[in-house]
Amino acid sequence: MEQLKSPFFGIKQLAEDERPREKLLLSGARALSHAELLAILIGSGNKNASALQLGQEILQLANHSMRDLSRMTISDLTAIKGIGEAKAITLCAALELGKRRREEEARKTVKIVSSHDAFLYFEPLMEDYQHEEFWVLLLNRNNLVIAQKRISIGGVAGTVVDPKIIFKVALDHVASSIILCHNHPSGNLNPSIQDREITNKLKEAGRLLDIAVTDHLIIGNNQYFSFSDSGFL
Repeated sequence: MEQLKSPFFGIKQLAEDERPREKLLLSGARALSHAELLAILIGSGNKNASALQLGQEILQLANHSMRDLSRMTISDLTAIKGIGEAKAITLCAALELGKRRREEEARKTVKIVSSHDAFLYFEPLMEDYQHEEFWVLLLNRNNLVIAQKRISIGGVAGTVVDPKIIFKVALDHVASSIILCHNHPSGNLNPSIQDREITNKLKEAGRLLDIAVTDHLIIGNNQYFSFSDSGFL
């Protein structure tokens, strides 16, 4: 059934202090709704919808979720009538800046002493992926982060992990221990048989090289499973 659209109204029809740009100047960005912030990024509407109405339509498609919004692609956005490639690029760039800010905040926790610390570090890096990725966090003897490295990129259901690559990275950085992490886009945090096998394999390889594998996290839907907390390591 075709969805009924809201009647067209131009932003200039709003009271001056209710127009997104003017409202931001008067009251600051925090005073604006999600749709109003999107309207500023969109800039202008078309003959059928104002920038504010286009912002509302984008939010509706994203289920009014900032997480779902951040996962929208150029193609998703340009499928909306009134959002061309230039507007979609502006929106994606703004969302990426927000994500990078979260990554910077996470990196302030440079000492990892628990699975939750590791989750807070990894989650901003991996929260938007619709495919599996495998990462490793490199730590020194004081559990301070040396670096993080993406090891592999896979599909929706899995990714290939080569122990030689992981331990070459660890040796190159003279890491004392490592934490493994990969995501499950489905949100199912239960480790697969393959997840358990590769964890055991890497644990044994690390023992030979005197590089401890202290944990392996599976991340999905803003939650995580820890092999260490669950007694698998």
